Amino acid sequence: MKVCILGSGAYGISLSSILSRNNININMWTYSEDECKILNEKRVSSKLNNYKIPNDVIITTNMSECINGSDLVVISVPAFAFESVVVELSKYINKKTPVLIATKGIQQNTCLFLSDVFNKYLKNPIAVISGPTFAVDIVKEVPIGYSLATKSKKVESIVRKCFENKTTKFRKTRDIVGIEICGSIKNVMAIASGMLEGMGVTDSTRALFLTESMNDIKELINALGGKKKSILSFAGFGDILMTCTSHTSRNFSFGYLIGKGATKEEVDNYLKSTTVEGMYTLKSIHKLVKRKKVKMPIINLINDIINGKKEKEEILRFLIEK
Repeated sequence: MKVCILGSGAYGISLSSILSRNNININMWTYSEDECKILNEKRVSSKLNNYKIPNDVIITTNMSECINGSDLVVISVPAFAFESVVVELSKYINKKTPVLIATKGIQQNTCLFLSDVFNKYLKNPIAVISGPTFAVDIVKEVPIGYSLATKSKKVESIVRKCFENKTTKFRKTRDIVGIEICGSIKNVMAIASGMLEGMGVTDSTRALFLTESMNDIKELINALGGKKKSILSFAGFGDILMTCTSHTSRNFSFGYLIGKGATKEEVDNYLKSTTVEGMYTLKSIHKLVKRKKVKMPIINLINDIINGKKEKEEILRFLIEK
């Protein structure tokens, strides 16, 4: 089996570590010539505590060569780059090759989920994975679980054959919409949870926030045509629990800076040096709930706090009055 991974960030490299352990042939694409050169020369990822990249992972900037002969293509790029990568991919991919979307997010200008963005350009069979899986943990070969959303038994079989092993588990669902919602919005909730941590709230208050968040997300899933029970999946409860309680989460750490009263310069510097997917998704989800006329005031509040329209303390009052 041969797998092509589009994206050489921490998550793409961590996924390659699973494939390498399963003796899968791996090609990895990056848009950056400089990054490609550094990764090939040093064979370590500075984003993953200098994790040693297996020698069998071929890293290239040539997407055509990377994809050629692949049994599965995995997209693991930041959400803002997703569409441009899919456009490029459409030039080279065989129409029957299955695609696994590992990117989480909602497109800002259109409010489309990434599976919908993909379907604008390609009709290949797809699957979406999401779950409580920090890249730094994946490379440690510890037990992890994913929600695997697809309507194709063939794609499910290929993904399992490539990735499943004694430490990597999948739970299948057909609810692509629900899994994408969970995987996207949890990053926004993690920012708010980080704010609460920075403000020094108790575990009881944070538990109140997480419970209210899960109920709101469940209703959003239902309103957008997904299945409510997806909130209890690895992509739902599992990822929310992890991302909203850990400083390993970049979104949680960003919220923590705001909550503890960091200066604008400190916050801006963090955003410049770190990819905070929740900030990208916040703008998308804020626009989406308005467009779909879904009542989700927590999103409006988080948006107002981030943009300086309301004080962070407002979130405490909101949780009681909601």
